[in-house]
Amino acid sequence: MSIVKEFREFAIKGNVMDLAVGVIIGAAFGKIVASLVEDVVMPLIGTLLGGLDFSGLAIKVGTATLKYGKFLQTCLDFLIIAWAVFLIVKAVNRLRRSEAAAPPPRQEALLEEIRDLLRK
Repeated sequence: MSIVKEFREFAIKGNVMDLAVGVIIGAAFGKIVASLVEDVVMPLIGTLLGGLDFSGLAIKVGTATLKYGKFLQTCLDFLIIAWAVFLIVKAVNRLRRSEAAAPPPRQEALLEEIRDLLRK
């Protein structure tokens, strides 16, 4: 098998395409959540903490400036994004469980009855 043909089969497989779509959607979702955190949540937290803006916090050490406020902001962003993803995964899992708990379709139930009668 030629390397080009092998690569084409690999690239067209469903898993690779699903992964590509997931990465693209994830990047778009990341921008939405980042905007939510930066433009909505952090100003509220800053207001609750007396107008404190984390991103401006820094310490001057010699000629270096340690911008620990940006680090705190990034950590808080991560926690909020992780929480949002957790809630989405939890909701999807709940939907999957409810679908799995649904009774089988009528045709399937009838086929199972016929199978059981044939076994007897």
